[in-house]
Formats: sequence, C-alpha cells, structure tokens
Amino acid sequence: MRVSTVEIEKAAAILKLLGDKTRLTMVKILDSNDCCVCEFVEIFKTSQPAISQHIRKLKDVGIVRETRRGQWIIYSLNKDNDYYPLVQNLLQHLPNQDFKLDELEEQGLRITCE
Repeated sequence: MRVSTVEIEKAAAILKLLGDKTRLTMVKILDSNDCCVCEFVEIFKTSQPAISQHIRKLKDVGIVRETRRGQWIIYSLNKDNDYYPLVQNLLQHLPNQDFKLDELEEQGLRITCE
C-alpha cells in the first residue's frame, strides 16, 4: 500500500492514538531507540499496567512491534507498517526525545530488565 492510498479511517485511528502525549512521546523515542516497558515506566513515572496498555494500543494498529530478547520483550517502531510513512512524517516535526533515555542512563536505569 502506498501512502496515497492510506485509508482515511485507519489514518484517523492512528492519529487519534498519537494524539495522546504519552503515546506520541513513546513513538518518538522508539523512532531512534528500542525500549522495554520498564524504561517507559521510569521515563513517564507511571505504572507498568498503564504503559503496557499504551503499548498494546500502538501494537494493535501496527505502529509498534515487539521482539523477544531472552525473557524480555523489547519494543521498536514497525518501519514495515503501511502507515509508517504517515507516522514518520509526523515524527520529523517533533523535538528529539533521546534526552529522556540519557537521563535514565545517568541514573543507572537504562534497560533495568536485563
């Protein structure tokens, strides 16, 4: 599917999901870094179930995918998704969020699940 044939309904659903500040920030972070739930818990100072719910919604529309590394699940942006060009276009207008991961690293909390 080419970007020009993106279904309006699906695009609207994706944009609605990304209308949430936490999910939008997660996707921006995942644009340049793979992360586990525990890192998002620390970044957003929220519960693991809440973070998992955000991830599940992003996975359901195919924006995010998961990879198993040992017993841990690592999340990344699904760049093979038909709607990735739409997401990428939006993300290029947002400020880099890597400093959030840098702060975690300084605190010794980067990938706390390994």
